[in-house]
Amino acid sequence: MRRLLLAVSFLLTTASVAQEADTLRAEDGWRSSLVASLAGNQSAFSNWQEGGVSALAATASLDGQFDRVVGTFLTTQQLRLAFGVLRQDTLDVRKALDEARYAVTAEVASDRAFRPAVSATARTQFAPGYDYSPTAAAYPSLTVIPGQELKVSDAFAPLVLSQTVGMAYRPGNGFVGRIGLGLKETVVAIERLRPVYGNALDQSVRVEAGVDTELALERKLMENVTLRSRLSAFQSFSQIGSEAPDAIFENSLLLKVNDLLNVRIDATALYDADVTTDVQLREVLSIGFSLGIL
Repeated sequence: MRRLLLAVSFLLTTASVAQEADTLRAEDGWRSSLVASLAGNQSAFSNWQEGGVSALAATASLDGQFDRVVGTFLTTQQLRLAFGVLRQDTLDVRKALDEARYAVTAEVASDRAFRPAVSATARTQFAPGYDYSPTAAAYPSLTVIPGQELKVSDAFAPLVLSQTVGMAYRPGNGFVGRIGLGLKETVVAIERLRPVYGNALDQSVRVEAGVDTELALERKLMENVTLRSRLSAFQSFSQIGSEAPDAIFENSLLLKVNDLLNVRIDATALYDADVTTDVQLREVLSIGFSLGIL
């Protein structure tokens, strides 16, 4: 959790020097961005004396953001869809990346930095996921057979939803902070998978009430280099004093070589004690093509 605290300090320090305010007005209409990307890498060896492992990986993604002032509200919709596969030597094709996220917020349009706000998010995946080296200690509710893969997720299982009512802090220059009272629902339709995500066997939907916080930063570090960082934390009222808040820290560094070619580095840290007391980490480096649709 120390790294998460350092991340909060970094984001707050960066935001304190922000000076540019959001100037979007109703007459501006939609401010939209939609980018499709395709990345991959491949290595092949045949009779190569020094050895090597043949591998093939491919990732496709779609990232969008849509802002508009509607009446007295500044609305923002964010979308990320990403799916990647990997094949290594004689192994079957495996899922390497699977992410679906949608968020919508509405804030009172104002020149003030602090604004009343409401938000809702949904996060899930499209395809089944497997642990290829499972242990009984990691999955006490499932039947683990040594040497066999174990299915630990499926399409829309789990599906994590949240709704928040509170305040937004928007000083400008790419920084947004939100805090409020919220609900979080963990939906797992498949009974055998429910205990893996903290639900009881007869509990398809687990509802928690608590305090929801989000800090987000989008900053152009230099020409053709953009950093996007988001830290979300949810502290359930029932877990105050006994467990640390659920948290997800997402970072993306985009380096544009030209209008089509780019390099992207994604790093995500996830903590949810209902799933595991360890911090879950995911890192993805991709080199490929992107096309701005909007």
